[in-house]
Amino acid sequence: MVAPVRQETAEKDRPSPLVETRSLTKRYGPRITAVRELDLRVERGEVYGFLGPNGAGKTTTLRMLLGLIRPTSGSAAVIGEKPGSPAGLEKIGALVESPAFYPYLSGRDNLRVMARYSGASRSRIGEVLEQVELSGRAKDKFKKYSLGMKQRLGVAAALLKDPELLILDEPTNGLDPKGMADMRGLIRRLGKGERTVLLSSHLLGEVEQICDRIGVISKGSLVAEGAIAELRGREGIMVRATPVEEAAQIAEKLAGVEEVTVNDGALRLTADPERAAEINAKLVSAGLRVSELRPAEQSLEELFLELTDGETV
Repeated sequence: MVAPVRQETAEKDRPSPLVETRSLTKRYGPRITAVRELDLRVERGEVYGFLGPNGAGKTTTLRMLLGLIRPTSGSAAVIGEKPGSPAGLEKIGALVESPAFYPYLSGRDNLRVMARYSGASRSRIGEVLEQVELSGRAKDKFKKYSLGMKQRLGVAAALLKDPELLILDEPTNGLDPKGMADMRGLIRRLGKGERTVLLSSHLLGEVEQICDRIGVISKGSLVAEGAIAELRGREGIMVRATPVEEAAQIAEKLAGVEEVTVNDGALRLTADPERAAEINAKLVSAGLRVSELRPAEQSLEELFLELTDGETV
């Protein structure tokens, strides 16, 4: 009887999330379910990566969280408010899909228009331009901006209200390598301190470099959520030995080896890396030639393909 009481108390004391959905679902007609029974939890102060292939339901989810579209069923709370409520939107900045600005106005003047309609202070304009490193190009017309500069101006607009929650939908989409690196650096800076960032992406490297936790969505359903290291799961050892077929047979019989897989001519053993020397000795004593043996962990790409049944990003 004691354990349930402790669990209930711990759950009660747990800080409320900044974003929480319960069985959130969006259907379009009888055949298309864009988002299915989604239970999402974004904690305060983290950079949360919402990862999934194109068409998995990421943008639809973000649009529901912002109140731009209504869910078919389920519920969501964003900063303790119903999606789309004025009280909640005051504390949210968002860049969903491509930013839209007046092409013949300068970057600064576009932000002045945005500040006027959003109720943000114009004194914030210089600060957000500095944050996204556009101060030197603030007087240039938007139509002259590169794609990376346009994306950064979109982030600047999202920051005008100094939001608690920043929602970014595929912010590096279409950018060249330098633009992607610049945007990653910007998101890292923005995610420091008390601000929470919800980042939607299909780019594995981007998510891995930036995010504290991730949620993986596939075909509208959340298939995993947690820290990347936790989701990668069990430790392992990578072995290159010849002949590989014989090495696999021997490895399968070794104590402490739970699973053996062969990929690209190498073995991946699910085992404690501290057993590497012992495993090496067994293979060598059996007459095998071991050319490489090292600790290995499941890559984010391998994890993603496993969780999404091989869907491409």
